Amino acid sequence: MTVRSYLAACVAALCVATTLFGGRAEAASSIQFGRIQYDSPGSDTGSNASLNAEWVVLKNVGSRAVSLRGWTVRDAQRHVYTFGTFTLNSGASVTLHTGTGTNSSTHRYWGSRAYIWNNSGDTATLKTASGTTADTCAWTSTGSGYKNC
Repeated sequence: MTVRSYLAACVAALCVATTLFGGRAEAASSIQFGRIQYDSPGSDTGSNASLNAEWVVLKNVGSRAVSLRGWTVRDAQRHVYTFGTFTLNSGASVTLHTGTGTNSSTHRYWGSRAYIWNNSGDTATLKTASGTTADTCAWTSTGSGYKNC
């Protein structure tokens, strides 16, 4: 195989992967970002209710449950949330809120007293317990206040 044919094969494989997985380079992970509400609706009062109206949805698009123990969600400024003991079942999703609250199977709470996500643009990164990037989602301000990843 020549270098040219090898490169052509690699480009073709990348095009297939991009088509199958919607352009997500990290799509091999069954845990992916769904939607990010980066701008809390209404005035940013800093209240816990306002903080919790800023959130990230993670979804399990795979066929098996996945333990998220040790997985992290982080922003570009290195604010980090680390999952404790938590399993996300196949087809399920979990909403990670910025503020405080009582964790459940469908809602987790960062425990921050300040907003995490920048309204003007940011990047959310999901990493496995071993530090491998599982997914990313980036945005610039569009006025919508949310991003479907």
